[in-house]
Amino acid sequence: MSKRNLVGVVTVTHNSASVIQGFMDSLLKQTHRELILYVVDNASCDETLRLLSEYQHPKMVLIPNAANLGVAEGNNIGIRAAMKEGCSFVLLINNDTVFGSDLVSKLLEGLNQHRSEMVIPKILYFDEPERIWCAGGTFSWIRGSARHWGLDQKDNQSFDQPREVNYGPTCCMLIKSEVFERIGLMDPAYFVYFDDTDFCRRAYRAGIRLFYLPSARLLHKVSSLTGSQSDFTIRHLVRNHVYYLLKHFPLWQTVIYLPAFQVKILAKYLLAPTKLRIFVVTEKGFFEGISLFRNRLKDIRKPLTPTEVQ
Repeated sequence: MSKRNLVGVVTVTHNSASVIQGFMDSLLKQTHRELILYVVDNASCDETLRLLSEYQHPKMVLIPNAANLGVAEGNNIGIRAAMKEGCSFVLLINNDTVFGSDLVSKLLEGLNQHRSEMVIPKILYFDEPERIWCAGGTFSWIRGSARHWGLDQKDNQSFDQPREVNYGPTCCMLIKSEVFERIGLMDPAYFVYFDDTDFCRRAYRAGIRLFYLPSARLLHKVSSLTGSQSDFTIRHLVRNHVYYLLKHFPLWQTVIYLPAFQVKILAKYLLAPTKLRIFVVTEKGFFEGISLFRNRLKDIRKPLTPTEVQ
């Protein structure tokens, strides 16, 4: 197997039994054959591992973790394994996705054609394949986060032109391995959510090019494993947003952002039919984000490199 075009496909599972078969069936049909699949399992307690064992695929490497280390660190484990094997590219991809047999080949083709270091496909809702979830994205300076282009819009010619973007979700992103050498790995402190925003921001600052490729398409079962309104999701979204703001924005901006964030939380509780439980979870996440930043302040500007001990 030539390592020049070798792609390390990294996916992180955690109780993924309900989605893993569709993902595996899609991956094993890829026309690009020079790939190794790294499945990093975060202590699944359902049928995930049994279902994976039914796939007798010589290029699949299963890496079981004794505990749930989160998506960010799970990706890091897979990235390290892929780079150790000499993979020239790493494809970070969620396993709650399905896709055509040409996904990897089109991503590689687009990467070379546009002379970029990272590429993302057009991502559509699995349940509504004519509706866009992400057609590339950009950083929102007003909200202090990132936003998806084309979100919830009908899939038409408006988003059929490839273009350079500065943000894309790592639920499907092909990355040259050298990128990790330049900017480090994912920040494991995020656990889940905002880890891709953080990574893209670091890449953008380093002058690394990210391209959106509409010819490559992927169907995403959005929030199928975490739930869009679960306590877990709400807490981590708020916590990580606060941590991201403190990590990347200057003091004068955070002095504006954080009080505004608190006003928004309170207003949502007072003016909308928000349950007290959700308000408490949101507040907990807010102050956890501040605490997380304080605890990691010494290491915040030290990138986690592929050669560090796992």
